[in-house]
Amino acid sequence: MENRYESYAKIFKAFCDENRLQILELLRSGEKCACVLLEQLDLGQSGVSYHMKILVESGMVVSRQEGKWTHYKISEKGITSAVALLKMLSTPNTTILETKLANKSRLNDSF
Repeated sequence: MENRYESYAKIFKAFCDENRLQILELLRSGEKCACVLLEQLDLGQSGVSYHMKILVESGMVVSRQEGKWTHYKISEKGITSAVALLKMLSTPNTTILETKLANKSRLNDSF
C-alpha cells in the first residue's frame, strides 16, 4: 500500500523532467494523440510511453484509448490537487492560538 509521501512524490516527479514539462506544454492547447506527441518531441515511442505513464500515474494527465492510439489531455482535477499539495507543504503550520495571538497583537499595534 502506497503511503501519502509516495503519492506526493509521484506528483512532483511528473514536473521534474524537461520532456514531461514539454509534454505538458503541448497538452495546454488541448487533447493530443500519442502520434502527435511523437511528431513534436525528440523521443521515440518507448520514450513517449515512459513519460506518459509517469504523467498519467501522477494524475496530471488523463488518457483515453481510440483504436490503436491513446489520446492524452491535462487533468484539471490533477493540476488543482498538485497546486493544493504545494500550498499545503509550503505553508507554515499555525495553531488557532498562534493566529489569535497574532491578531490580538496587530490590534494592539494599531492603537
